[in-house]
Order: sequence, then C-alpha cells, then structure tokens
Amino acid sequence: MKPVKFKEQNVVFAEDQPEYTPLPALVLDTDDGQVVSCWRLSFKERVRILFTGRIWVSLLSFGKPLTPSFLSTKKTDHFTINK
Repeated sequence: MKPVKFKEQNVVFAEDQPEYTPLPALVLDTDDGQVVSCWRLSFKERVRILFTGRIWVSLLSFGKPLTPSFLSTKKTDHFTINK
C-alpha cells in the first residue's frame, strides 16, 4: 500500500525526510485540523482484502494521545470541494 498524489492535495508531508515516505495530503481549514490522504493497494493487497475483509492500521503517537482515525473507500466520505 502506498500513498498517492491526488488532484485536491495541497501539501506533501515528509517530502524532505528520507526516513519517511512522502505523504501527499489535503489539509482542510476545519476546527478539528482534518488531514486527508489517499492510498493505492497493490493487486495482491486487493485480493487479500477481498478474502479476509481486513485492513491493519498502525499509527505513530510518539507517546501522545492517539488522534481519531477514519478509513473509507470513498473520497466523498472525507470531503467535498464546492466549486
């Protein structure tokens, strides 16, 4: 699974930090500081999910309280851009 660029992104986190994978993201101007990223699964990962129905998530909290996380297969579950 790899983070991918998407049309609405407005930042890339860890772009100049070789120890991390760059993370294209959309930072929304919201009270809760919402950050949205998009990930692409390999064919093998898609097949695995088809059979197991599971995705594992690991978050780094650096000893701080864990922030709320939300995963979805639909972009519109996370944001809509009004034009």
